[in-house]
Amino acid sequence: MPLITPVLDDRDFEALFAELRDRIATYNPAWTDHHDSDPGITLLQLFAYLGEGLLFRLNQVPEATQLAFLKLLDLPLRPAQAARAMLRFDSAVAQGVVLYQGDRVQAGKTVFTVDDDLTVWPLDSVAVSRRALLTEAETADPARITRFVADALARNAEIGRALQGSIDAVRDEQGDDVPVAPYETLTLDSSGQQPALDPGASVDRHLWIAVLKARDCKIAVADLADPAKGLQNADGRPLTLAIGLRPETQYPGLADIGACGAANGPALQWQASVRRADGTLGYTALRSAGDRTAGFTQEGVVRLELPADLGTLGAPPPPAGLAGIGDLPPELDDDRAERLWFWLRVWRGDGSRLVPVKWLALNAVTCEQTQAASPELLGTGTGQPGQVWQLSQRPVAPGHAVQLQVEESEGWKDWSGVENLDASGADDRHFSVDAEAGTVRFGARYPQLSQRIRVLGYRSGGGAAGNVPAGAIAKLGVPGSSASPPPPLLRAVAASGLKLANPFTAAGGADAESIADALQRVPTELRRNHRAVTQDDFSSLALQTPACEIGRAECLPLFHAPSRSRKPGCVSVIVWPARDTRHPAAPVPDAWQLTQVCRWLDRWRLVTTELYVAPPTYRRIAVGVQVKVRAGFGLDGVRDWVNVALRQYLAPLPPHGPAGAGWPLGRRVMARELEGVVMQVEGVDYVESLRLDLASTPAAGLETWAAAATVPLADWEVPELAAVTVLDDRTALPAPGAGLVPPPSRPAVPVPVIRDEC
Repeated sequence: MPLITPVLDDRDFEALFAELRDRIATYNPAWTDHHDSDPGITLLQLFAYLGEGLLFRLNQVPEATQLAFLKLLDLPLRPAQAARAMLRFDSAVAQGVVLYQGDRVQAGKTVFTVDDDLTVWPLDSVAVSRRALLTEAETADPARITRFVADALARNAEIGRALQGSIDAVRDEQGDDVPVAPYETLTLDSSGQQPALDPGASVDRHLWIAVLKARDCKIAVADLADPAKGLQNADGRPLTLAIGLRPETQYPGLADIGACGAANGPALQWQASVRRADGTLGYTALRSAGDRTAGFTQEGVVRLELPADLGTLGAPPPPAGLAGIGDLPPELDDDRAERLWFWLRVWRGDGSRLVPVKWLALNAVTCEQTQAASPELLGTGTGQPGQVWQLSQRPVAPGHAVQLQVEESEGWKDWSGVENLDASGADDRHFSVDAEAGTVRFGARYPQLSQRIRVLGYRSGGGAAGNVPAGAIAKLGVPGSSASPPPPLLRAVAASGLKLANPFTAAGGADAESIADALQRVPTELRRNHRAVTQDDFSSLALQTPACEIGRAECLPLFHAPSRSRKPGCVSVIVWPARDTRHPAAPVPDAWQLTQVCRWLDRWRLVTTELYVAPPTYRRIAVGVQVKVRAGFGLDGVRDWVNVALRQYLAPLPPHGPAGAGWPLGRRVMARELEGVVMQVEGVDYVESLRLDLASTPAAGLETWAAAATVPLADWEVPELAAVTVLDDRTALPAPGAGLVPPPSRPAVPVPVIRDEC
């Protein structure tokens, strides 16, 4: 991409000649003829012409020097990052459709590669949560339960009597003193268009998943246990279900974050409903063959192995009047109940709550915007040091090893790829890869004369073009692995009804680093030397997080973010996203962005450093100002410009703030300082008065406001300007907090307490 050349001296011929001519009066006052006909003026023009050429060459020195530093320090351009997406498949083939790791799917001409093997079964799913209608304290109060039943009877007598009958049945079986927890059933299908489901607010903290027969499948539910007709792998391996998950976007606070490099998440406990020999309902534990969701905390796929005897799976009808009570599964509507095969239920083994779930579906797999390159012969060795060989495909996808071999006297030998060749000796079969340029370079040991060099495989791809919208990945591509079915079979499978789509936008794709950006990081790379020690090291590295746009990063040494206290060995990095459409005035990173920065910084920190990546903490303030509008200016225009000036001055992101780097962490806000900002607005004659209001949230949760001349901030806090009120000098300011709304929160989902049916 184009590079803006740094300019040390921007004077041209006219500027140099004018400067020389102006100096005549100082050094030679007797020289009065300054016209072009004077020979002295001609000489000055000649010197100005020669000087312009010298300045042009001088301005090339910084660029050439910095490029030489890049080569000397062996700092290649950062390669493009590959986008990732979740895929969901649908099929009506009774025996399932097998896809293999390395198979390709396409969004137009953009190619993605499937990450794992997947067998697409003719199954569907619906997630169910039993949302509690009373708190734990209320369920322990018999009088509160009695009032709840009375309210239900008053709204709908039939439903109220059914509720009373269920409670009586429970108490007849377990005693009159047993507490009961009324709940309502909330569902989440695989369309991704429904409100998120919160298992943490359920009566049992479980997430129930009903495994259903697909609508278009031609086999009956009873035939699913027949290996000849139903779902059974041909080689006798356990049948595996792939469950894709996308949690609701989370915005954790300081108290919710964990140390970088810690465990990925709590273990999940899975059970499937089975039909016992006596026909009653039971549950059996299932083995997880892989959990990419880190305990239901991030987007990914969970693979579950079903029992070898599929005939035991099922959901026998509950006893009369006990549907959905206790450990019995919740009820489904008639259409889903007819297609029900069995139930899955999941919870966390440590007793913590599951996060809200935005989307969940069977037959899911992740894919990456890369494609496998074919084996290629690079050439034969020259016996000279510093050999560099060009790969046929570029850029090389980071995170995927390049498999390279050299034909030596004993035969083909594997060589290992390393990040750099600084520590490689003459006995080490090492090579390095410049992923952006697509080149392979050898170090102290290199291929000798006539030794052939071949590459067996690598991945290429990446770029911002991979961030395709939802539903764009809808076509099977050419198989990418030798174990994949041939193209004719893929066409037959597609004709049989195999469908695929990405339910959400692909994310994470980024273009390769530009030369200008690479030149800017030369000083920090030279100072940091492949590790993070100082505050600037952590801040600059956080801004370079791949596939994550970070607008600002600040490092707080000796700060333990979860407890908001000083602690030796701790380092906390506060990060702001480059943009936040949900909170434009006070941007905060979501859980995914915090995780990406945490993983990136974890590879650079020292072993003895306990690292935390945290979101910023905002203190809500409001500004009310009375101004005298200068004659010829309108109050509306002045009000808009004052609002813009104050918001930019208090903004947390560059290029705004007092010094152009965002409002500094922990810097107090003073009313008299803001008066100076208002006075800089054109059209303001003078400031009659300015009041600074501070919000506080007591234990009751109701936000209150009070005036303050100075707002002190903690070391981890920045201000959030909730509102600006601009009035003329004849109108009094309203009371603090008048007309302001509480801080935005996640909108509540309206649900009926008791469902009436016509």
